[in-house]
Amino acid sequence: MAGDPDILVDFIVPANSTVNATDGCFFTFTGMRNAINPDYPSNFTVTKASVKEFPALDGQSVSYAFLEYPAGSINPPHTHPRSAELLLVVGGTLNVGFVDTTNKLYNQTLKLGDIFLFPKGMVHYQSNDDPKQPAAAIAAFGSANAGTVSVPMSVFTSGIDDNILAKAFKTDVSTIMKLKAGLAPKA
Repeated sequence: MAGDPDILVDFIVPANSTVNATDGCFFTFTGMRNAINPDYPSNFTVTKASVKEFPALDGQSVSYAFLEYPAGSINPPHTHPRSAELLLVVGGTLNVGFVDTTNKLYNQTLKLGDIFLFPKGMVHYQSNDDPKQPAAAIAAFGSANAGTVSVPMSVFTSGIDDNILAKAFKTDVSTIMKLKAGLAPKA
C-alpha cells in the first residue's frame, strides 16, 4: 500500500511505548524546539516529525518537517512515494519546482508566506539561490511516513553498476566515478 491505512480506533499506542497515553504528553512532540531558532546551520537541514520521531502520528495520515536552507544551499531532487507535500516558506526566498510524468517542469520563486504543492510521488527540489540570506520552510505531508527518495543518492550510491549509469547518462565511467565521489559520506 502506498499510503496510510485507515484505522478503526481513535489513535494507536505502540505496544512498546513507555509514554502514558492517558494525558496530553503522548500527543505532544517537542522535537522542533531546537530547530526553530535564529541561528541557521551551515548545511541544509531537515527536522522531521514523522511516525518514527512522533509515534502518536501512527494511523493519523499527517506529518511535518522543518527545513533550514543556509545561503546558497539546496534540498536536492527527491520524491515522497507515499504523500504529497505542502511547503510553506517561513523565512527568506526559495526557488522550487517539480517534474510531472510528461517531463514538464513546474517551478516558482516563493517568498515569505507563500505555499507550494508538490504532488505525490513527483521528483521535486527546493533551492535557496540567495548568496547571503538563509531561508526556512515548513513541509506538511498527508502521511505519517511520507518516505524520501533522494535522486542523487539513490542513483549514485545505491550500487548500480558504473557501466549501466554511464550508458544511461550517455557519459563515461570516469565521470560517473567523479559524481559518486562527490556524494560519498565524509570520513
